[in-house]
Amino acid sequence: MMIDFETKILFNLLWMGYVGGRHTSEDNVIKNFPQDERKKAKKALKKCYNKGYLILKPTHYGQEIIINPRMLKDIRKMPGIIEMENKYRI
Repeated sequence: MMIDFETKILFNLLWMGYVGGRHTSEDNVIKNFPQDERKKAKKALKKCYNKGYLILKPTHYGQEIIINPRMLKDIRKMPGIIEMENKYRI
């Protein structure tokens, strides 16, 4: 099964524990992808914002990203997330 960019982004944030209080910059999320795929990843990141999976957290040094804790159950039920959790045992 081909995993889409949204699923990869959400899984990476889950795996690193960016839920609730812990946050990271948008640039760090995009760096996980090869350079030729970063534009697609950035578009997928915007889709995640629009769907409510991610929250922007304002800090004094810029906007940061966290997973919306209220959407955590929905994210964990996504087929791609379940497949990757089983593969990597998180």
